[in-house]
Amino acid sequence: MPQPATPGAVPPAPPLALELFVHGVAGAAPGELLRDPHPVRVTGDSTAAVFRRAEDADAEAHPERYTGRPVPEAYCWSRLTSGNGARALWLLLLPFMVANLAHWARPATAPDGPPPRAVRAYGLLVRLLALSLTVLLVAAACEVALDLLAWQCAGARACTDSRGWLAFLRPGRWWAQPGRRLALGALVPAALTGLLWFLSARTWSAYESQPPPSDTSGPSAPAGHGGAPLGRPGFWYGRRIVARLRAAHTAAGLLTAAVAVAAPAVREDRGSAATPAGLLAAGWAVQVLLAAGAVTVLWVVCRRGRTEARPDHRLDRAALTLLPAGALALLAAVCLYAGWSRPGWTSSGRLPGDFAFGVLMLGQGGCVLALALVARRLHRRTPTPGAALGGLGGPAAALLGCALGGVMSGGIAQRVADWLDGAAAPGTPGSPLPGPPVLLSWQASVLPPLLLALALVAAAAGIRAAVARRGAAATIAAEYPGAVPDPDRSRRIAGARAAAELTDTAPWFVGAVCLVTLLLGAGALAGAWAGGRVPAEAARDTHPLLAAAARAAQDSGSWLIGFAMAAFVTLGRRAYRDPASRRTIGILWDVGTFWPRAAHPFAPPCYAERAVPDLTWRMTGWTARTGGRLVISGHSQGSVLAAAAVWQLPPATRRRVGLLTYGSPLARLYGRWFPAYFGPGPLAALHRDLDCWRNLWRATDPIGGPVGVDRPTGAEADGPVDRGPLPDPVAYGRDPLHPLPAPILRHADYQADPAFTAERDALLARLAAARPDAGEGAGLPVQRISKARAEPADPPGTAG
Repeated sequence: MPQPATPGAVPPAPPLALELFVHGVAGAAPGELLRDPHPVRVTGDSTAAVFRRAEDADAEAHPERYTGRPVPEAYCWSRLTSGNGARALWLLLLPFMVANLAHWARPATAPDGPPPRAVRAYGLLVRLLALSLTVLLVAAACEVALDLLAWQCAGARACTDSRGWLAFLRPGRWWAQPGRRLALGALVPAALTGLLWFLSARTWSAYESQPPPSDTSGPSAPAGHGGAPLGRPGFWYGRRIVARLRAAHTAAGLLTAAVAVAAPAVREDRGSAATPAGLLAAGWAVQVLLAAGAVTVLWVVCRRGRTEARPDHRLDRAALTLLPAGALALLAAVCLYAGWSRPGWTSSGRLPGDFAFGVLMLGQGGCVLALALVARRLHRRTPTPGAALGGLGGPAAALLGCALGGVMSGGIAQRVADWLDGAAAPGTPGSPLPGPPVLLSWQASVLPPLLLALALVAAAAGIRAAVARRGAAATIAAEYPGAVPDPDRSRRIAGARAAAELTDTAPWFVGAVCLVTLLLGAGALAGAWAGGRVPAEAARDTHPLLAAAARAAQDSGSWLIGFAMAAFVTLGRRAYRDPASRRTIGILWDVGTFWPRAAHPFAPPCYAERAVPDLTWRMTGWTARTGGRLVISGHSQGSVLAAAAVWQLPPATRRRVGLLTYGSPLARLYGRWFPAYFGPGPLAALHRDLDCWRNLWRATDPIGGPVGVDRPTGAEADGPVDRGPLPDPVAYGRDPLHPLPAPILRHADYQADPAFTAERDALLARLAAARPDAGEGAGLPVQRISKARAEPADPPGTAG
């Protein structure tokens, strides 16, 4: 029974209100977010932490100081993607990252019921494509170390005589036999595979292996497959799938090196009548073991995908230990077999790289086409308005990942071959070495026409934007009452809007890139297999104009690839030394590494697997301890993290939380490219679970836009989620409030707009009006860590 109030007693202070800022892709210092030169860290570490102003550090002890205003604090996560110099080397993992994005770009499915078989087929195809990229990278290392150096250069006296560091491979030395040279060269792809394994294992321990809380699931995360996918308890916990895929990809890399060493030795033994029977038997045994290893790797990759319905703590320890160890032992056995003395064996020509790279490229093309058929079927079954490329965003990303892998692999081989050949062109008459596989030369030759096609598409988009700017400039001044028209000012504002609208044409630009890439790639494969000669030699006897074009394409393509690889290395070295450049590279990964590593374990790690639990714990713990209201305020990529964290909140916490997004790519970018996770259905579900949500956007913003979520049926919402477009600039010309010309802000400084403060205060007021009883959810919940190991069996790959 409530006690009567004591006359003259001071009424208790109202509960605190907290505003939690989450910065965007460019990152921001805590002092910049809080407008304080000396912020203090409240919780967190040197990688990601929550900061407050110094005078607000003890706000919970003095709530009376904050009547009518929230306590500002900032979550800074930029060091998750740009912390140390070694992360600049992630540029070399770009194809793996793009392939991983293909997994998440699949079309949406019906929210109720089990996922269709097509979802599992989609995930399986993406995982196979990711595996092929690992094989491609290791095969490129084998091409350089085994074919160009150990086989061709070490087998040519002119090449070894001009390079003193290869003197131990000259005829008469112990290492001069081809098999021993190949065994020595296998150290390079083996070391590359080991490095990838080490990087993946290190980041797996820091990201995927962090156990999630056991009490953060709400109505959006049922035990089944319905609800918002990002609200499922196991979504941000990929410990098992990444560990299993890491073992499979490590074994695949080692087996690729073993095949490259074994193939020439087996061919030599079969072609020589003097080969002992024991060596022939060893060759057959090696082939059987290699085939068995390849089948085992495929079985591990295909057996199951991600499980999101619950945190999966189990590990496939047999696969994690035996698969990489067995592949390493097999590689050692193959090197022993190849290094066995064969006195009459000499190296000439190339290793069978044309066939290997051709089969790999053909298999990747077939997987991409199959992926497109599955994606199209899923999209037709559950159409999503606005989905990129009619549901083909995932296959497009997969194709671009394969193309990037091919260009980088071919570029490395071409540059090394040019260096070894000196002034001669690899593969042409007069060259001292046969050079890299012909297919790689054809791939380099299609790069100039690809860039020309892209330039034409970009020019068409630019012309369209110029026409739109000219048409919109005439009406700009009318949007500002009382403004005197200024043609130059109107053109600048219209130009900013037209440039922002180019973002909406990005899907079709990517589609054009993918179509041209697919056609040119098919032409390169056909040209390489048809004649077996480099483009310049294949066109030698044709029309002089065609022959000159082929020669120019081959030479310029080789230089373009070399320039691109040099730029990658230069950018990586600069980022290692320069924190500002390192931060620029981090911006690229802010978008690409938001998603967990579901397809490729060697992709850069998912920073959201740290950031989302951080935000979830902060919101849950603070509201339960203080009983206060909280508005999480996310800008740009920070709005994506904020929404993902809100999806993971318990129902009691969600009723105390409001969401304010601004400059948000939730619908404009993520909703188009990742419709299964940020499409209209999931965003509408978020609004149903979280009524207090506002989104600010500008027409001049190239990244943010409206989320397009209507008011829930029967809800008591006081307005739509979107507020905008906000005027940008806030004033057309000079006036008493703006004596100097107002800047066009585009994607920046949303907090300076009066609408920001108004919407934040409105959210806090609505939370205060709807505040549950003080006893509900009171007390800090026990932050249990879910470590249970006895989970029921689940269908393999419940999330693809």
